[in-house]
Amino acid sequence: MALIDTLLQGVLLGGLYTLFAVGLSLIFGVMRLVNIAHGDFAILAAYIGHMVLTTLGLHPLLALAIVIPVMAGLGYLLQSALLNRVMGEDILPPLLVTFGLAIIVQNALLATFSSNAVRLPAGALETASIEIAGVHLGILPILTFCVAVLLIAALEFLFSSTRAGRAFRATSDDPEIAKAIGVKTYHVLSMAMALCFSTIALAGVLLAMRSNFDPFSGPARLIFGFEAVIIGGLGSFWGTLAGGIVLGVAQSLGAQISPGMQILAGHLVFFAVLALRPRGLFPKG
Repeated sequence: MALIDTLLQGVLLGGLYTLFAVGLSLIFGVMRLVNIAHGDFAILAAYIGHMVLTTLGLHPLLALAIVIPVMAGLGYLLQSALLNRVMGEDILPPLLVTFGLAIIVQNALLATFSSNAVRLPAGALETASIEIAGVHLGILPILTFCVAVLLIAALEFLFSSTRAGRAFRATSDDPEIAKAIGVKTYHVLSMAMALCFSTIALAGVLLAMRSNFDPFSGPARLIFGFEAVIIGGLGSFWGTLAGGIVLGVAQSLGAQISPGMQILAGHLVFFAVLALRPRGLFPKG
C-alpha cells in the first residue's frame, strides 16, 4: 500500500511538472527557442496572483482570470517587441536575451517583494483530500493533474485541428514559405509566446498554492520543466505529460529512500533517459 501511495503521489506531482514543461515544449516546437527565463516568469505570475489576492481578496483560482490575460499580454509584447528582433538561424542571441530577462525578473521581484518566501492561501483546498482504496490523495494535486491533462488535450486539438494550429506548424516548419503564402509569421510567433505565457500563469499560481516561493525560485522550476520535456521527447505534448509523470514518480521514490535523494533521483532518471534515448521516450515523429 505504501508503494501504491508513493506512485500515485509521484503521478500527481508529475502533473505540476507538466504545467511547467508544456510551455517550453510549445515554444521549442514552434520557434526552436529555449526560454531561460521560463521559470522566473512562472514565479512572476505567482507574485501577480499574490498581488491580486491581497488587493482584491480573490481566491487564487479566481485570480487566474486576471493573471492569465496579464501574462498572455506580457508574452505577446515580449515576443513582438524584443524576441522577434533577435530570432534567426543563430540560436545564441535569443538565448542570451532570455538569460538577461531572467536576471532582470529575479532582481525586480527581489526589489519589489523582498526575499521573504510567500504562499497563496487556498483555504480548505490546501488540506482537502479524498480516500481511494485506502490511499489519501489531496484535492489540489488532483486538480493540478487534471488541469495538466486538459491543457495537453487542448493544445493537441489546437495544433492538429484548427487554422491557428496550421499557422503554428507552417511557421515552425519553414517561416519563409509560410510568409510567402500569407502567414504573418511575426504575429504567429507572438501568439505562440502569449499561449506559452498563459500556461506559465497556470503553473505559477498552482505552484504558489502548493508551496512557498521567493524571487529566486524560478531556476529550479526551469530545470524540472526542461527535464520533463527531454524525458518525454521534444515537440510531443503527450510526451511532455509522460515526462512529467516519470520525473514526479522518480522523485517520490527517491524521497522514500531519503529526503536528500528526492531531487537527485529525478536528475538521475533524466540523465539515464538522455544517455539511452537522446530524443526522449516519446519523440514527435
